[in-house]
Amino acid sequence: MNALKYIRGDRVIWTVIIILSVVSLLSVYSSTGSLAYMKVSGDTFYYLFRQFKYIILGLAVIILFQLIPYRIFSKLSIPFLLVAIVLLVITLIKGQDINEANRWLAIPGTSNTFQPSEFAKFALIMYLARVLGNNQNNLQDFKGVFLKLVGAISLVCILILPSNLSTAAIVFTVSFILLFIGRVPTRYLVLFVGTGIAGLALFLLLSTAMSREGRITTWKNRIERYVTGEGDNFQADQAKVAIVRGGILPNGPGTSTQRMLLPHPYSDFIFAIIIEEYGSVIGGLLLIFMYLWLLFRTGLIVRRTKSTFGAFLAFGLSLGLVFQAFVNMGVAVGLLPVTGQTLPLVSMGGSSMLFTSMALGMILSISWGVEKEMAAQAEDEAAAAGEGEASGQEAGPKVAAQPVTSEQVDAEKIAVEALKKETRYGASE
Repeated sequence: MNALKYIRGDRVIWTVIIILSVVSLLSVYSSTGSLAYMKVSGDTFYYLFRQFKYIILGLAVIILFQLIPYRIFSKLSIPFLLVAIVLLVITLIKGQDINEANRWLAIPGTSNTFQPSEFAKFALIMYLARVLGNNQNNLQDFKGVFLKLVGAISLVCILILPSNLSTAAIVFTVSFILLFIGRVPTRYLVLFVGTGIAGLALFLLLSTAMSREGRITTWKNRIERYVTGEGDNFQADQAKVAIVRGGILPNGPGTSTQRMLLPHPYSDFIFAIIIEEYGSVIGGLLLIFMYLWLLFRTGLIVRRTKSTFGAFLAFGLSLGLVFQAFVNMGVAVGLLPVTGQTLPLVSMGGSSMLFTSMALGMILSISWGVEKEMAAQAEDEAAAAGEGEASGQEAGPKVAAQPVTSEQVDAEKIAVEALKKETRYGASE
């Protein structure tokens, strides 16, 4: 029972976190068999315990961040964004090159890596929530407000774009929705979208002209294969086979055959493995419901909070997580071209689990802050009602307790005698 005192904020969101964590353990253990034989001499429990360690670390991060008053995140937003930009620049210059993509930075003194773009996503949302929250009455200011918003979004997207188009697109889309919800004028939003399209086109033209296409060839091939259905669609085809094998009802844990053929079944295509083993109803619909439930509960938090910063931060963070989840699931079922997006809180990984946990901890911090604000308001109302009732009770006895003087008694006696005489005389007449 003592452990429950650390569980604060929305209990439904905590339930979603626990369910997704259990799904993560089961699916990662099932999908890492071939990886275990290639990397750790067939020790299939290695990645199970590794993922369990990351989940425990993630829960600790959630608890830590939920204990921080959410208004502090407003002060941390600018330092966080500056650190994220520096890390993105370093990644472009000397990041680890995997599949022609410099997405990862090595953690000094360890063999582990992390993606600075994961940190940049929620750092940018923190900054946007701060600027929007502080300038709700000044959104018409083009230079003072709008350029601050667009400048930060553009810089982060430009630094992410060369190595990760899908992440840059998610950041741009979530930012646009946040600006729209934040009541930024429509003409500014149109300018924002036009600038983004023009920037992407300019990047493609310059990269092609300078013969530094890098990931551009990969993007082009994936989009062409998705549109035409021709060419090397091995990943997408194997994912579809897994989903078809899954059917409606579950086949059972560990029964997947496509985990041996599908590239990255424990991260990018883990949703296909989940459906193959647990079916489209229990596996697929359960996960979809969990992410939608998270978004819905966050919406309730947004409605109750009195802080514009808290509302924008909670909405932006939850929207980013849910949007990424649906991109991952859309790729697995063939609705979107192949990307490198993981399934938040489910896919195997350390840095993605860490940064997802930070975002969830912030949402729970806002939820806990809203609960305290509502409790304080209820106490104030109860105290005010008690004071009013007490003052009414005190006022009544004071009027009734006024003493009767002897002059008042004599006057009453004289009036009674006069009334008797009038009555007697009137009766005799």
